[in-house]
Amino acid sequence: MGSLKLPFSLQRRRGKFVLPFSASRFHTPFATGNADYRGFDVQTLALVDPCKLSYRSSYGKRYRLFNARASAQPLTEKLVGDERLNLSTSGDSIRRRFLEFYAARGHSVLPSSSLVPEDPTVLLTIAGMLQFKPIFLGKVPREIPRAATSQRCIRTNDVENVGRTSRHQTFFEMLGNFSFGDYFKQEAIKWAWELSTIEFGLPADRLWISVYEDDDEAFAIWHDEIGIPAHRIKRLGEDDNFWSSGPTGPCGPCSEIYYDFHPERGHSDVDLGDDSRFIEFYNLVFMKYNRKDDGSLEPLKQKNIDTGLGLERIARILQQVPNNYETDLIFPIIKKASKLANVSYALADKPAKTNLKIIGDHMRAIVYLISDGVFPSNIGRGYVVRRLIRRAVRTGRLLGIKGDGKGNLEGAFLPILAKEVINLSTNIDPDVKTRASRILEELKREELRFVMTLERGEKLLEQMLTDALSTAQMNGSIPCLSGKDTFLLYDTYGFPVEITKEVADEHGVGIDMDGFDIEMENQRRQSQAAHNTVKLSVENGAELTENIPDTEFLGYDTLSTIAVVEGLLVNGKPVGEVSAGNEVEVLLDRTPFYAESGGQIGDHGFLYIAESENHKEALVEIKDVQKSLGNIFVHKGTVKEGVIGIGREVEAAVDANLRQRAKVHHTATHLLQAALKKVIGQETSQAGSLVAFDRLRFDFNFNRPLRENEIMEIERLINQWIGDATLLETKVMPLTDAKKAGAIAMFGEKYGEQVRVVEVPSVSMELCGGTHVSNTSEIRGFKIISEQGIASGIRRIEAVAGEAFIEYVCTRDNYMKQLCSTLKVNAEDVMTRVNNLLKDLREARNEVSAARAKAAIYKASSIISKAFTVGSSSKIRVLVESMDDIDADALKSAAEYLVNTLQDPVAVVLGSCPNGKRVSLIAAFSPGVVDLGVQAGKFIGPIAKL
Repeated sequence: MGSLKLPFSLQRRRGKFVLPFSASRFHTPFATGNADYRGFDVQTLALVDPCKLSYRSSYGKRYRLFNARASAQPLTEKLVGDERLNLSTSGDSIRRRFLEFYAARGHSVLPSSSLVPEDPTVLLTIAGMLQFKPIFLGKVPREIPRAATSQRCIRTNDVENVGRTSRHQTFFEMLGNFSFGDYFKQEAIKWAWELSTIEFGLPADRLWISVYEDDDEAFAIWHDEIGIPAHRIKRLGEDDNFWSSGPTGPCGPCSEIYYDFHPERGHSDVDLGDDSRFIEFYNLVFMKYNRKDDGSLEPLKQKNIDTGLGLERIARILQQVPNNYETDLIFPIIKKASKLANVSYALADKPAKTNLKIIGDHMRAIVYLISDGVFPSNIGRGYVVRRLIRRAVRTGRLLGIKGDGKGNLEGAFLPILAKEVINLSTNIDPDVKTRASRILEELKREELRFVMTLERGEKLLEQMLTDALSTAQMNGSIPCLSGKDTFLLYDTYGFPVEITKEVADEHGVGIDMDGFDIEMENQRRQSQAAHNTVKLSVENGAELTENIPDTEFLGYDTLSTIAVVEGLLVNGKPVGEVSAGNEVEVLLDRTPFYAESGGQIGDHGFLYIAESENHKEALVEIKDVQKSLGNIFVHKGTVKEGVIGIGREVEAAVDANLRQRAKVHHTATHLLQAALKKVIGQETSQAGSLVAFDRLRFDFNFNRPLRENEIMEIERLINQWIGDATLLETKVMPLTDAKKAGAIAMFGEKYGEQVRVVEVPSVSMELCGGTHVSNTSEIRGFKIISEQGIASGIRRIEAVAGEAFIEYVCTRDNYMKQLCSTLKVNAEDVMTRVNNLLKDLREARNEVSAARAKAAIYKASSIISKAFTVGSSSKIRVLVESMDDIDADALKSAAEYLVNTLQDPVAVVLGSCPNGKRVSLIAAFSPGVVDLGVQAGKFIGPIAKL
């Protein structure tokens, strides 16, 4: 690959610039002499000024080669695997060139959004368009007409194909250019072609196009204006070339660009779905319709463009490697994994290469998910990252990686690979490096925990194989492990099916692979349904909210105001007025009510309408306020009196007492985060919060329970800051200035160019739109009421402050007084009295247990005569009896007595049903029986199941 040059990478020769290829080697979109293209031979461009390089098409349009100056820069190389990579085709360079290309065409370059979307209908960010969903829906007015992004994405619906095909990935970057009612098909197609053939220099005769079967307009643009021959434009049906995110919502036809790796195969009977020949790398969606509930299509008010160019796919093409995994975006991770496994990737067999690709892919997904605040758990997003970690661990074990791969068998290898991902993250997400220590800690803990799970899986497999052999022996059938059991080992315990099969073969047990495949397919269908749909729908109130401006929030400065009713909703449908007794959602032009956001719940209060000549007095009790798309406040409540109608003036009044409680708890939350960072380390960060009227809840990243002395120190610090009576400072400033000043941003929140900063001087500074006290002394007091783990690496603190703190202390004091009265001691003597009572209780229980054991032994002595002998050569005395209502501990004592009393070899099996509720079974075998290969546990296990 050292000789690879882009077609438009210019080199200086004797003071002039020349194209680094001959006309006979490459066919370009403007450099052919055949009927396929309109243009002229490349040789006429042999000597040119790089700043003036251009061409004229046969239809009279002149196009500037926007990257000519950049392409004239000297080329450098870096090593990727065993090849040399031209830096102009590196993944970082491709990303930069794409964004610069569209920036030069008036697109605002926007940052990638988090992998955790704001949209509650989507589990993870699966497409570049997701952050623009409100604009596509017409619910948020566009601030810019066109944009370009490089979006981090996660898709796990095809996780089983990762490593087995050349293109499937769980983590990928989607380069995209978007138009919001600005340009449409002609510009989107023209620029996609220029980017592909001029900026990236792809040979034009290797590019094929697909269009929607009825899209004559797109076909004409590709054929008549761009000059693509008709035989290389394929019309495909709705399944392939009509994009929709779900059953309803914005949709439209699309057009895709494919790269042909094997043009020598000709033009007849071409299948663009043939992965061995083609790869689709650029998708242009012409979003022009809204699909309604009945399936019909109606034109959108504005036509949009949504495109996606897979970075890993275009890198594969430009870097001339056989698959996405061997690009410089992923291969360094594979190379590190190869070293840990002591395997040469170049010499590895197909299964080993597949496993290395799986690790290379999964490690990127894992690192970026954890960086974005997704920690392993058994539900939702946490399950996705846990599953990927487990697949990576078991795949590493299949490759032979033991421990950390460096000789420490008690260590972990995922953190070593994660460091490689972090090194590659600079131009993808610079925040990853600042979160590195947290990522590595979480990976180490999760891997070591899973290794223990794998070991439990091995024990379960052993039991399953024993059961399969026993069942086959009883039924006279061939022993076989069921597909359901095999899938349980695979899915729950992360046990590779290959290892299950290998171990089963050693025991002479087969595996029902058809059953396993059925279970796998069921899970895959569920995964596709859960993870691969972006739900876009134009809701009932969309037309209503489109005509209503954003609500003006006055709640920082006042708790009451006069406002005008702009809209009313009942059961989600717009109405003109609402009478007493009905639930209602009220939209106002201005409001003092805080809408739920940033963890703080919405205000409560009332809307009043004074009695006038034509209208009776009305009263609406507000119990919740939510913020809709477009920053419209939705006041949810009940009409208690009268009638409320659109256009009426109301007095909106917030419940001052409840607002104060919320303010106290919100400021206390800021102090809590500052105290946590001071006591347990700056690396800890917020993972969620709730600011309510009666308490606060704060979730944070930490890998162990807080010690009692740490909790006390946190409380001491916060109460000290409260006592300092510090005035809070609130400022609005540019986001960049706030970050430079050290303000903490809340994970998952989106911030505009101007942000609100809440500072407790010398203690805390956070970006926050919530309501706060003006002086820390208003908090009065702070108390942690619980600290617990809620997920792997996530802890939760619940606490009270202000009025809730006073109520909590008074309630606890009342409980203590009642306890002192019951125990007849002073408060300081309660612990001594309780310990003495517990000691007395333990002694009484031991006496009862001893008495029950004596009774059981006495009863056992009366059944010794019931023992019988089995076997011919080696006679074994056997006793099987029910002992009625003897409890489990006493039953054990009876069994031990009988084994010791009867002569070895002896086998005793006893059962009982104390209180008629639960059956207890126990088997006790003497050494002589155990020596014959019969173990009590394995004997009684299947019986207990029955």
